[in-house]
Amino acid sequence: MQHYFEGKKVLITGASSGIGKALAIALSKFNTVLVLASRNTNALEQVAAQCHSKAQVTIAELDLSDRANHQAFVHKFEGFDLVFHNAGISQRSLVAETIFDVDHKLMEVNYLGTVHLTKLLLPAMLQKGGGHFIVVTSLTGLIPTPYRSSYAASKHALHGFFDSMRAELESQGIHITLAAPGFVQTNVSVNALIGDGSALGKMDHAQANGITAEHCANKILIATAKKKRLQLIGRESYAVWVRRFFPSLFARLIKKAKVR
Repeated sequence: MQHYFEGKKVLITGASSGIGKALAIALSKFNTVLVLASRNTNALEQVAAQCHSKAQVTIAELDLSDRANHQAFVHKFEGFDLVFHNAGISQRSLVAETIFDVDHKLMEVNYLGTVHLTKLLLPAMLQKGGGHFIVVTSLTGLIPTPYRSSYAASKHALHGFFDSMRAELESQGIHITLAAPGFVQTNVSVNALIGDGSALGKMDHAQANGITAEHCANKILIATAKKKRLQLIGRESYAVWVRRFFPSLFARLIKKAKVR
């Protein structure tokens, strides 16, 4: 695995905590050139301090919802070999209780911001003959669950976009790995939006009992080195197969699932 990452220039969005932080620390051991991006530069400084001295680490402020600043970011940091699209925001609210601004923000951050940044980064990759996008989505990008309507929609959209992009560009050296974790012990539920647009502000039970961010990051890195197109991660992965082969059973079970 180390050989694939050695000396590569790598961008990680959402690198200030959780899976992004775990990816940064793990990749720093492989003599990589790391650009860690997030809205929270103070937290990024703490992550950078925990990275191995083998890596060259630069931190940068990046807000996926602020597309006007994406071009400046790409001009400053271009020529990536690998891009880990990890930034995003989750949801904990019922459809009937969720204002439209929440739906819009989830799509703006999780989907449109990621797509916009990808389109700006892609030309440099094509020019040098290839690159690798690793998109951290969610099992909800493959299956729907209660309390995640627009979050699931944004993650489904990422799968649709990047699967199509792969079909167009894989022959030109552009590799895409979609990593779909289930519950991971991060602050994703703490920061998740509820119906009125405010943050949930607490760790929910399902998230607290998930796998560690380090375990998830390791699975993602192994899948990346193998250039896997899709990697399901976590104990909940079985639900993807239940939905595919037993859709009626899945429809009954998901109504009762403990997803928060």
